[in-house]
Amino acid sequence: SGRGYWLVASDGGVFSFGDAGFFGSTGAIRLNRPIVGMAATPSGRGYWLVASDGGAFTFGDATFFGSQGGATPSDPIVALAATPTGRGYWMASAAGAVKAFGDAVAAGSLSTRPNLPVVGLAPTPSGKGYWMAAADGGVFAFGDAVYHGPA
Repeated sequence: SGRGYWLVASDGGVFSFGDAGFFGSTGAIRLNRPIVGMAATPSGRGYWLVASDGGAFTFGDATFFGSQGGATPSDPIVALAATPTGRGYWMASAAGAVKAFGDAVAAGSLSTRPNLPVVGLAPTPSGKGYWMAAADGGVFAFGDAVYHGPA
């Protein structure tokens, strides 16, 4: 509805505001690594959380499509984005490696380490691509994402 939002803490505690519903959290679970990302389902009646080791957690109408949880990644996961259908998601690492789950299209990863770490990931409306953003404002386009210049 655009009249609410969620905040998530590194322990996975979820705080809902406005008309955003609370569907659960990992606040009472001892996590191996901190939560670093959250994405809402298209319906707004659920969400995914991701930890820096790639562990995925589902709440509400979010479906689990896989994770890297329990692995010791050489590069921490820093971002999560849901596909437009809600039947998949991407995880991005600080070095720009992208892992696709469910119906998420693996459109590519950075071939060289960015000057500063990747901090965000956003899908295209079609779900056939995504943009990654680095801490220095660098923007990287993959799949059908169009590069329009740096931030």
